[in-house]
Amino acid sequence: MKITRVYSDSAGESRFGEIDIPLKDAGDIGRLSQRQPANGIIFRENDADYDYDWHNAPQRQFIVLLDGHIEIETSDGEKRRFRGGEIVLVEDTTGKGHRTRNVDNQPRRSVFVTLD
Repeated sequence: MKITRVYSDSAGESRFGEIDIPLKDAGDIGRLSQRQPANGIIFRENDADYDYDWHNAPQRQFIVLLDGHIEIETSDGEKRRFRGGEIVLVEDTTGKGHRTRNVDNQPRRSVFVTLD
């Protein structure tokens, strides 16, 4: 399973990358990854006009988008859009950070899985 990540490089610039989480056949229940270490889960809802200026991730965390449509901009100027059902790993806890905004003027729900 491919997941987009947002991270800070050695110069403090935020960038996009990709990780691949291997899945193994688990028979009738489908394909599963290895257990991922996590320490919490946060449920979140944003208003339709959500537009959060430059910020760092408060901790390493997976963001599981339940619905809605967002745009993330990294400090190197790249912008990517994500929709409900997609997962983003944010790891830019230092450096210049990233910007996030709702794209479709609709409230949005997501789940944060905070990592060790």
